[in-house]
Amino acid sequence: MKKNKTMIVCFLAPAVALFLIVFLYPICRTVLMSFFNIEGVTDSMSKWTFTGIENYKTLMNTTLFRTSMWNLFRIWLFGGIIVQILALLFAAILTSGIRFKKFFRAIIYMPNIVSAVALATMWLQAVYSPQFGLLKSFFKAVGWTAMTKVQWLDSGHKFGALLIAYCFGMVGYHMLIWSSGIERISTDYYEAATIDGASKIDQFTHITLPLLKGVFKTNVTMWSVSSVGFFVWSQLFSTVTADNQTITPMVYMYIQMFGAGNTMTERNAGMAAAIGVVLCACVVLIFTVINRLVKDDDLEF
Repeated sequence: MKKNKTMIVCFLAPAVALFLIVFLYPICRTVLMSFFNIEGVTDSMSKWTFTGIENYKTLMNTTLFRTSMWNLFRIWLFGGIIVQILALLFAAILTSGIRFKKFFRAIIYMPNIVSAVALATMWLQAVYSPQFGLLKSFFKAVGWTAMTKVQWLDSGHKFGALLIAYCFGMVGYHMLIWSSGIERISTDYYEAATIDGASKIDQFTHITLPLLKGVFKTNVTMWSVSSVGFFVWSQLFSTVTADNQTITPMVYMYIQMFGAGNTMTERNAGMAAAIGVVLCACVVLIFTVINRLVKDDDLEF
């Protein structure tokens, strides 16, 4: 028995040590940093200046940070609705027994294997370009003259253009998660429903959707995590570092960490850490609320 315990400890020790060093230590250090004024993220603790919760107070009173949080909320809510509806629709179609299912699945998922930089550049230069963009060519072909004059990358349309482009790249990923959930559902339910005269729509609303509650929670959580980390798209769609139309908390964190942008020259890694803590708290809050509201313990497959 003692040998077995020793063997278990030997096997677990590397994994536990790796977890503590790579995962737990950075989290604890980040939370601790958020209560200090720190010029550089690599500064020793002797150079830290304790400020208490001043970093959090400053964030709440900073217009640029509040704007970034509002932009993030819009990306999470409106983008989430668009992505999840389209992803679920495609998943339902692809799992309905259509031909060339693998081909269509690969096409829809393809934007996820392309670099975000390349994908955003494609949208900027090939779709939204005011000279030869796809949108301008399309509206010109259908005779919609007013729409050909729209500047999709100006301050009034930039956020919407960014959101559409980002959603385009995320549908395939969430479609696979929905598909995996649908494929877990036994065909016996659908066969019994068909015998009872239920239509495809009735089967979808009364069988498929109720049995996808767990998958819904997973999708919302994954979407929340990816939305919180929204950075590359915002930077590529902005001509300046701190563009109010596209700025997100991750961009504001970058500004605080490295002192970039036209609006800020002072670096404060403690403030950046406070932003990270706030974003983490948002994800935990969403996860908790979703688990409280959506119950799938009573479901059986």
